[in-house]
Amino acid sequence: MENKLFIYNTLKRKKELFEPLNAPFVGLYVCGPTVYGDAHLGHARPAITFDLLFRYLTHLEYKVRYVRNITDVGHLVNDADEGEDKIAKKARLEQLEPMEVVQFFTDRYHKDMDDLNVRKPSIEPRASGHIIEQMEVIDKLLDNGFAYESNGSIYFDVEAYSKKHEYGKLSGRKIEELISNTRELDGQSEKKNSFDFALWKKAAPEHIMRWPSKWSDGFPGWHLECTAMGEKYLGEQFDIHGGGLDLQFPHHECEIAQSTGANGKEAVKYWMHNNMITINGQKMGKSLGNFITLSNMFSGENDVLDQAYSPMTVRFFMLQAHYRSPLDFSNDALRAAEKGFNRMMAAIATLDKIQASASSSINVADLKTKCYEALNDDLNTPILIAHLFDGVKMINSLAAGTESITAEDLESLKTLYNTLVFDVLGLQIEGSDDGGNNELLDKVIAFLLETRNEAKKNKDWATADKIRDELTNLGIVVKDTKDGFEWEITK
Repeated sequence: MENKLFIYNTLKRKKELFEPLNAPFVGLYVCGPTVYGDAHLGHARPAITFDLLFRYLTHLEYKVRYVRNITDVGHLVNDADEGEDKIAKKARLEQLEPMEVVQFFTDRYHKDMDDLNVRKPSIEPRASGHIIEQMEVIDKLLDNGFAYESNGSIYFDVEAYSKKHEYGKLSGRKIEELISNTRELDGQSEKKNSFDFALWKKAAPEHIMRWPSKWSDGFPGWHLECTAMGEKYLGEQFDIHGGGLDLQFPHHECEIAQSTGANGKEAVKYWMHNNMITINGQKMGKSLGNFITLSNMFSGENDVLDQAYSPMTVRFFMLQAHYRSPLDFSNDALRAAEKGFNRMMAAIATLDKIQASASSSINVADLKTKCYEALNDDLNTPILIAHLFDGVKMINSLAAGTESITAEDLESLKTLYNTLVFDVLGLQIEGSDDGGNNELLDKVIAFLLETRNEAKKNKDWATADKIRDELTNLGIVVKDTKDGFEWEITK
């Protein structure tokens, strides 16, 4: 089956056939976290979105180099180049070295990503480890007339750039509007224009994180980091750059200007952006009191939450919405996702109990075609999951004996679910990385149910009912069948 993947290119504002610059190699860069606090739901969405892309491209047999950075310097409290470095501020408040803060929250971010079954990127560079590369980009921009020095800081000259290139092409901002709306009075800023952005900032005396340069002791601008690291590991031009929609302007717009200004050509062929998350219809924010970290989600320790939600429930919930759609978190929606996920896992477990027949009354090939059509249509996971649930109905009918399937088709159905659910969607059986705990659970429940059968044979109804009722309380529903019994986890 030929797989032609179409992805929505934010730059062109349309879906385009994915054609790598140098097939079968694919270069993918995604903006990672600024590590000054615990990862929250907003961090989970791009991580899961681009993990899905990474997994599917790998499944399509592309050789993917996936770069996702760690921002550990240069991201100021005010994104408009003002205020304290976010990490340095946290370090000052906690009386720690900045890199202690970085290490602590990077480790916690990795733990959350492991819990969500997000694969590690091929390379995870840190901004502070690439100061020299960032200085080299600044030199090119100064040489090409797209940057200027002011009091020891270096700024990108947006007006000069716009005379030769189109600034604002990604976000739709017009340079004329920026000029008319944001022009400052002369002498009020060291920038030529307020919309110019920092490439290098001279450090104030109290600023802890600083490096020597020919311009000043200082630190790099936030936007510059990704341009330098993307070029180092993926080349002057690469295939896909991803991130959250909130980064489209100014961060990604500035990246385009920097790479084009430095090298005379755009770095990225396809720009992909995931949409934002709201909580009960409100924007998520610390000031609103609805801010939920991933560790909160998994423990249930947050006033917004009615209960704890497992990492796979969170992952499944996110995949039920298209990555370009807004996603609203609520307890009702999460509980529904939890039930859906458990239903999917129960059906996959049932596949091993189905007996093959001489003929098939279901069409596995048609189901497979529909599933891949959904994935190839800009990673349309809600449609994919809907098709997989159509398949769940088939599986349950096969288990009940109202449909039949050949051995060949049964093997094809098992492969389809194992490939798409586990390898591509990245879901996994809860509580087990390798299935070992699940196997143990099978044996324990089988022992209890055999004990229950013995009790029934001996007309010890009290013991038989007690075992069934206790299992039900634990969320394990037992069904008596003509061949013995079946069970499934419903919580």
